[in-house]
Amino acid sequence: MGRSTAGGTDRVLVISGSVGAGHDGAADELINRLRGLGVRAERRDYLDAVPWFSRLVLREGYGLSVGYAPKLFDWVFANLERSGWLQRLTLGLCFVARRRVRRWAHGYPVVVSTYPLASQTLGQLRAAGLLDAVTVTYLTDPAVHRMWVHPSVDHHLTVTEATSRMGRLVYRTPMLPVGGLVSARFRERLAPERRRALREELGLCADRPVALMVTGSLGMGDVPGAVREVAATGAQVLLLCGRNTRLVEELANEPGVLALGWRDDVHELMAIADVLVHNAGGLSVTEALTAGLPTVTYRPIPGHGIANAAILAEAGLAPWPKTPAELTEVVRNHASLRTDPSAVVREQDAAEAVLGLLADPDPAGGSARRTA
Repeated sequence: MGRSTAGGTDRVLVISGSVGAGHDGAADELINRLRGLGVRAERRDYLDAVPWFSRLVLREGYGLSVGYAPKLFDWVFANLERSGWLQRLTLGLCFVARRRVRRWAHGYPVVVSTYPLASQTLGQLRAAGLLDAVTVTYLTDPAVHRMWVHPSVDHHLTVTEATSRMGRLVYRTPMLPVGGLVSARFRERLAPERRRALREELGLCADRPVALMVTGSLGMGDVPGAVREVAATGAQVLLLCGRNTRLVEELANEPGVLALGWRDDVHELMAIADVLVHNAGGLSVTEALTAGLPTVTYRPIPGHGIANAAILAEAGLAPWPKTPAELTEVVRNHASLRTDPSAVVREQDAAEAVLGLLADPDPAGGSARRTA
C-alpha cells in the first residue's frame, strides 16, 4: 500500500518508450525507487498508444536508419528541431496518442515521461485542459532537443547541470538536475578478489588497460571500425553488442577484442574496466559517471549521438577525440580524465523530487515549469 495524503493514495504513472533500452531503463529505476519510498508506481510503453505502423517506424526505423542511412537519421533529427512538415507530422502522431495516454493517466496525481514523444502528448493534454495530473519529463539524453521540451509540461528534470543549463539557455525552460536513474550497484566498489577473478574469467590480461566499449542495446554505429581503432591504442577491448548477435559473430575473432552480447552484470564490467568508450551518450554514460569510470566519446552515431557528444565534451564529462591519434592519447591517459560521480549523484534524486510533487505539486521555488 502507498502512503496516504490529502489527495488519496500516492500513485505515479511512468510512461517510457521501447526504442532502445535507455528510456525503459530509466523508467524502471525510477519505479523501483518510488516503490522503495512507499509509492505505487506503474509503467506504460508509449508505443502502445500509437497506431501499429507508427510503432513499427519508431521502433525498427531507429536502428535501421542509424545503421544503414545515417544521413537520413541526421536529417530527421535536425528537422524535428525546427518548424516544418516533419515536426508537424510528429506532433500530429502525438495528438493521435492523446486518447490512450489520457486513459492511462486517469487517477494518477503525477505522470512522468522518460520518452520525448510521450512528453509532447502530455504537454498537449495539459494545454487542452484534459489532464489534471502534474506532468514531469525526465530527460535521459545529455543534450536537450525540441521534442524533449513542451511549455505545458510542469517540470523538466535532467541528469546533469550541463543539460539543465542548456535547457535554460537554448529553450528558455527551467530544468532541475536530479542525477542519474541507474542502479545503486554502479556506485559499489568491486572486491579486489572478484575483480581479478572476473578479468581472468574473461581472459583479460592484468597488465594492460581495459576499454569497455558500449554501442547501445542495438549495437549501432560503425562499430567494427571504432573497435579496431580502440584496440590500436594498446587497450584490451571489452565490447558490449547489446542484442545485436550479428555484431558479436562479426567481431568474435578480432584480435584484442572480446565481443559480448546482452549482459546483466554491466556494473561489474565497469568495475574491471579502466575507461568507457561510447557512441551514443545514453544510459551507459550515466552508469559510467555514477561508477566514476573515465568516459570517452568516439565516432558518435548521428543525430542525438553527436549532440550528446558535444554537450558532454563541453561540460568536461567525456572528451570527444576526432581522430585515431587523439583517441590514442586520451585512452592512454585515461587516469587523468574527470571521474567525479557528483555530476550524476545528487542529494535529492528524481524519485524524491517526484515524491515532493505528490505532497505539493508546485512547491515554492521548486517548479521547473517553462516560464518564457
